[in-house]
Amino acid sequence: MIFLIGFNENEVKKIRETLSEFKVYEVPQYCRDWAVQSIVEKAEELKGSCDWHLKKFILMHNLKNPQIKEVLAKIKSLNLGRIIFATTTPASLTWKLKDLLEELIHEDEYFQELKRMRTKQSKLYLDIEKD
Repeated sequence: MIFLIGFNENEVKKIRETLSEFKVYEVPQYCRDWAVQSIVEKAEELKGSCDWHLKKFILMHNLKNPQIKEVLAKIKSLNLGRIIFATTTPASLTWKLKDLLEELIHEDEYFQELKRMRTKQSKLYLDIEKD
């Protein structure tokens, strides 16, 4: 199962076409206060657009590693901008969706900062080697 948050109607259509072998669900805003487990259990009943969050999220549930890699590659090929990818865990299933999204944003910002620092460091070493 794949859950989408923050995508517009056109993007959802592209994702569904690209991931046709997976069940893809939009998570509407009224699910913000639900436990992630409830969203998974009620996936078939969810109604409404996932286009309510400023950031884009793809939550994957019960996918094996090869499937996760396939999803990442296919979605990245669509060039839909910055997307935060996550898989559910026993712990995250107990969290409220809004809390999980906040945590994912913090983690994403942390990893982006690490990436920036590594890039800065490698440029510094390159500059030193030139002298």
